Amino acid sequence: MSSTRPRTHALLETEEHQALRAAVAALGKRYGRAYMNSVIAAGGHPDELWRDAAKLGYLGVSLPEEYGGGGGGITELSIVLEELGAAGCPLLMMVVSPAICGTVIARFGTAEQKRAWLPGLADGSRTMAFGITEPDAGSNSHRITTTARRERSTGDWVLGGRKVFVSGVDAADATLIVGRTEDARTGKLKPCLFIVERAAKGFGWQRIDMELHAAEKQFELVLDEVRLPAQALVGDEDAGLLQLFAGLNPERIMTAAFAIGMGRYALARAVDYARERTVWQSPIGAHQAIAHPLAQAHIDLEMARLMMQKAAHLYDAGDDAGAGEAANMAKYAAGEACVRAVDQAVHTLGGNGLTREFGLASLVTASRVARIAPVSREMILNYVSHQTLGLPKSY
Repeated sequence: MSSTRPRTHALLETEEHQALRAAVAALGKRYGRAYMNSVIAAGGHPDELWRDAAKLGYLGVSLPEEYGGGGGGITELSIVLEELGAAGCPLLMMVVSPAICGTVIARFGTAEQKRAWLPGLADGSRTMAFGITEPDAGSNSHRITTTARRERSTGDWVLGGRKVFVSGVDAADATLIVGRTEDARTGKLKPCLFIVERAAKGFGWQRIDMELHAAEKQFELVLDEVRLPAQALVGDEDAGLLQLFAGLNPERIMTAAFAIGMGRYALARAVDYARERTVWQSPIGAHQAIAHPLAQAHIDLEMARLMMQKAAHLYDAGDDAGAGEAANMAKYAAGEACVRAVDQAVHTLGGNGLTREFGLASLVTASRVARIAPVSREMILNYVSHQTLGLPKSY
């Protein structure tokens, strides 16, 4: 397969970043799409790849060194996910476990929570899921109805509610749940984050039947009077919104990495085919009707990567406000670039693009994920029009 590895420049990536990119690409090549397809067909999890990535330090590259991580940031973690995706074997749980949950706990967790969770998240022995979306609260997080009340006599929290489209609950040791508590001063509900271990009484889940070719399954959660100790609350009860977006911005950046990797994989397959497939006197890649759309797909992916790198840099530098805008833009650009790259790859292969042998047809559905989750492209356009351009809201 031809390489679509980015031609990085020293101003964009350090030598260490380029070495990390090459090393992860080598790991991805050892597994590849055939491995991921075999895992999906068996209904299993990519445990072997997860363990190898953890052993090499890739899963924990963004987590603090004192807890077994690499001491890097979302910049490094996004490189790992992108390169695995470009090899055809992305690890979706990287978006959730180290990027969202690990980041939130590292930034805001108590000393006890950090000791309990970060080493396991870093070495891959423990994983966390993340639950925010609800049946009646998708893009509008203000409608979240999962509530947490505190019992004065014991100090325990009691959670009740439902969540949907939660990835990897069947394998995760715990789920970081976004709930709402009542502000004692205003009486209004405010967001808070809770660590709910899988064995907690009243914590149930059911798989959602998805037409999505992926190893990670989606679940609906039911929290039926789940009783949690006081120390299950992450960070400060009054800083829930700040803590929430500390996890959502990395989620958007990592979703961009996921999409860029998938787009690169599809583009590489199409380029290989266009070089070799001959219908008339020359390979079809010599015809501009084939070559130009593939070139455009490459340009789109490269531009999306630049925005992703900017967002990761701003986040790692501590600029949460700047990172919020850039992370949304990166996710939007990468989602659009991925869909176009996959579509063009399928069209380039013609009928072969729909066969199992070439493995592109399943990506038609998978590529749409980056357009839809974790936030729709329309809501990103709303964000940019309101927050960046200062236009009035319609809602």
